[in-house]
Amino acid sequence: MPTDIPSLTYGTFFHIYNRGNNGENIFIQERNYAYFMELWWKHISPIAETWAYGLLRNHFHAAVWIKNKEDLTGLINDSVNPDLRADKGVIPSDSHGDLSGLKKKLKEPSQYFSNFFNAYSRSVNIAVQRTGALFERPFNRIPVDTESYLMRLIVYIHQNPQKHQFVTDFRDWNYSSYHDLVSNNPTRLQREKVLQLFGSCADFIRIHQEIQPLDLTGFIIESDD
Repeated sequence: MPTDIPSLTYGTFFHIYNRGNNGENIFIQERNYAYFMELWWKHISPIAETWAYGLLRNHFHAAVWIKNKEDLTGLINDSVNPDLRADKGVIPSDSHGDLSGLKKKLKEPSQYFSNFFNAYSRSVNIAVQRTGALFERPFNRIPVDTESYLMRLIVYIHQNPQKHQFVTDFRDWNYSSYHDLVSNNPTRLQREKVLQLFGSCADFIRIHQEIQPLDLTGFIIESDD
């Protein structure tokens, strides 16, 4: 596991991952998987694009793009006096004006993730009548600085259930972004960008099938990734 936890920075890809406190399951009931993603979209979509995710009983992985600060005018608007909002004509809605003072009101990206973890933990604790921390703290994040590493990470996330022998074929696991990315169903994932990264949908499928389950030892949780 990395010894230094980097700060989340705007305009950067990150590998986000975390596991249950003391190795406990974070998905205790079947319905927890869907609720996890419901809260994920609610809390994380405003601050980050999700390119891939994988949920596995006691941990999860996600590949995200933390949006550029100048693209978050809406979040700034929501945090200031209603009389100063862009829809009142004071804050330029095209974000080209001077927002230096107002941007100070924008929370750090890590706070959005902390709010997500807290919301999910509270719900699970109430549902199963448990107490205490559900996740390890702090949550883990690694900046992704090359396209090749991003591709490698996305494949790893999807193959992870097979790596842990939950299934013999990662395509049989229902709790990852793989199926949404290869389908035409509506999705909040960055499907078009992901497939473009790989070349095409056919290339995306081929690369996932050709590469053996990847090992990112040294980059992620080593004992139970």
